[in-house]
Amino acid sequence: MFVVGINGSSNKEGNTSFLLKYILEETEKLGCKYEIINAGEAVLSSKVPFCIGCSTPCNGKCYEGTLLDDAFKLISQADAIIVGSPVYFGTLSAQIKAFFDKTRKVRGEKIWINKVGAGVTVGASKYGGQETTLRAIHDILLVHGITIVGDGHEEFDAGHQGVCAQRPAKDDEFALKRAKVMARRIVSMIKGK
Repeated sequence: MFVVGINGSSNKEGNTSFLLKYILEETEKLGCKYEIINAGEAVLSSKVPFCIGCSTPCNGKCYEGTLLDDAFKLISQADAIIVGSPVYFGTLSAQIKAFFDKTRKVRGEKIWINKVGAGVTVGASKYGGQETTLRAIHDILLVHGITIVGDGHEEFDAGHQGVCAQRPAKDDEFALKRAKVMARRIVSMIKGK
């Protein structure tokens, strides 16, 4: 079992990264291997760091042989992906948006259909746009045909949209509890149970 986390924060050691890594480490305890992709770093490695729709269908030439190309190949090998974003103006970060805007070629190839996907987010305040950010993440995953899971599991409750934390994420006990539940759900879905 292999899970890829996509960190949409420009801060590799910030709150979003912490929460993402926390969930991934929980999946590791349940038998998964994992890797983390830093979306901003991957996007900046391409020739043009945002999609300009230069070809239809997309040929992927703008990111061929870059970290972004490697990131898409890694996700293609994964059983599940977890997308993490801080809340920026009530929605996801520019890094995540640019990262997924560049996936037109992958989407056309239908490589990610039926993968398990989930979202996590961290905001500055308790009601700081986390749910709208999760909705944006879910919309992106749905466009790829990815099966979305929230933070519920049969041993706990049905859950909600995903893990939402208030910074500092390491001190948000409720979010950390939900992160453990989400990890169990992801592994359960990978196993087909």
